Amino acid sequence: MGKILLVDDEPNIRLLYKELLNDEGYEVLEAETGKASFDILRREPIDLVVLDIKLRLESGLDVLQNLTKEFPSLPVILCSAYASFQDDYISWLAEAYIVKSSDTEELLKVIKKILNKKRKTKGNTPVTEAEMKQEEDLQIVSTNHLMKST
Repeated sequence: MGKILLVDDEPNIRLLYKELLNDEGYEVLEAETGKASFDILRREPIDLVVLDIKLRLESGLDVLQNLTKEFPSLPVILCSAYASFQDDYISWLAEAYIVKSSDTEELLKVIKKILNKKRKTKGNTPVTEAEMKQEEDLQIVSTNHLMKST
């Protein structure tokens, strides 16, 4: 289905997201730091990055900025416990912004939408009517009108 890189300094969050995404059929790699994420990205083909904004040793926004420079076509979903970061102009570089919660349904919907869009853009996998309907049903909600939502 796709290979996802989780970048979060909290082991419990990585475990929760990894189990959730594995159950959905995704292959998941983990990184605790921005440096570790770049090490993985330089040796593994990754379809999507889920990035925490508040990493222990560095700012996730700085990591995002560097990711978009080195891997401009790689979609990134920013995750944070704080909604206030979505107003930071650097966060607009991300494909989506999600506020962390115990309900992981929004994260799954956004991941599916982004990967479906990426797959269609590549043009190498047929898209079924059911998948098209599913994408219509999936919506990324953001209070920031400048943020990408398609």
